[in-house]
Amino acid sequence: MPESKHRLSLLTRPQCHLCDAARDTVRRVAADLEVDWEEVSIAGDETLSEQYGEEIPVLLIDGVQRDFWQIDEVRLRRLLSS
Repeated sequence: MPESKHRLSLLTRPQCHLCDAARDTVRRVAADLEVDWEEVSIAGDETLSEQYGEEIPVLLIDGVQRDFWQIDEVRLRRLLSS
């Protein structure tokens, strides 16, 4: 896979139905656009839990929070295409 232009991180926690849906969306878009991504669980990370706990799942693009709760596929495609 070619080197990604963007750094994409999805912050999740176990047993989170919104996280499952977000993961599916991110996986599909990232594959279509050939963008690398990582999933980071906030479980056990006090700092991430404190910062993002009420908004999980959270999507970070290049370290900037761009979406949370429900990941909008159209918006994600637009953000990654720029």
